[in-house]
Amino acid sequence: MAKLRTILLLVAAGGLALPAVSSAGILGPQPALCSAGAEPSILVRVSGLKNRAGKLRVRTFTGNPANYFDRAKTLQRFEYVVPAVGPIDVCVPVPAPGVYALDVRHDVNNNSDTDRADGIGASGNPKMTLFSIIFGRRPPAAQVQFRVGSGTAVVPVVVRYL
Repeated sequence: MAKLRTILLLVAAGGLALPAVSSAGILGPQPALCSAGAEPSILVRVSGLKNRAGKLRVRTFTGNPANYFDRAKTLQRFEYVVPAVGPIDVCVPVPAPGVYALDVRHDVNNNSDTDRADGIGASGNPKMTLFSIIFGRRPPAAQVQFRVGSGTAVVPVVVRYL
């Protein structure tokens, strides 16, 4: 885990070259932004989905770590129908270089409510459960924070279920 975090920090800081990313199949309001890698953006690589039903929600947070994962303090929120096949990458533009956190929810039954069927994940891949979210238990900020430099930061997120 420490090795992965080091690699992600190097990528975000611009110290490690990103592999070429094609915008084909990338979700997001500006998928080509992550392909170009010339502006601050986050390429969220989602894995661990138990099926391809429902919707995927990605939220970003910045600022005070006490505000991470607080619905009222969300910087951006994007929702997409889960693609039937292929890797799931979401390109998220951010306003400026800085420190961010993000979460992902797989709304399996597409009812827009957080319930037992849903899966969740966050940057840094902390051990979280649906109950963690429901009862307001948040992972340590140091575990979920990542830095976005002047290009694209690649952030893998594994979705977990009850």
